[in-house]
Amino acid sequence: MNLEILNYQELKTPIGKLTILTEADTLVACGFLSVNKFIQGSLDAEIKRSVKPNHITGLIRDYFEGDLSAINGIKVRQPGGEFSQTAWRAMRKVRVGNVISYAELANKAGSPKAVRAAGSACAKNRVAIVVPCHRIVKTGGGLGNYAYGLKAKEWLLSHEGAL
Repeated sequence: MNLEILNYQELKTPIGKLTILTEADTLVACGFLSVNKFIQGSLDAEIKRSVKPNHITGLIRDYFEGDLSAINGIKVRQPGGEFSQTAWRAMRKVRVGNVISYAELANKAGSPKAVRAAGSACAKNRVAIVVPCHRIVKTGGGLGNYAYGLKAKEWLLSHEGAL
């Protein structure tokens, strides 16, 4: 069995250290966790630290520096069932400065009654920021949850002009 080889980098951001894992030109994980937390039981791969920033890290840095569209073209891959994959594609279509509710996400993913599954897809999202689960809120506008804390979600939405 061939192990996947992933490169990782850490990027300092206004809301904490962001760990970025890539395989060639594809983002496979991105979040405010240590690399060890990402690989514990969820990534069967050999992880190597990249010394030089790669293209993806540069685009994410650009996003944090104000070029909010920089992340739009980043190719992503993450494991998940059919509904989660559809929900993640729908999340990527939510434009900067906008939010949608979990119910709207369920509808856009083709299962209007699957509101809890929409929330679960947000919680399972391994490529935060790029698959913008932070743009999904409660019906009525409450922020809802965010794996990296509500302060981070609020900062991201403010950065994007949604709050």
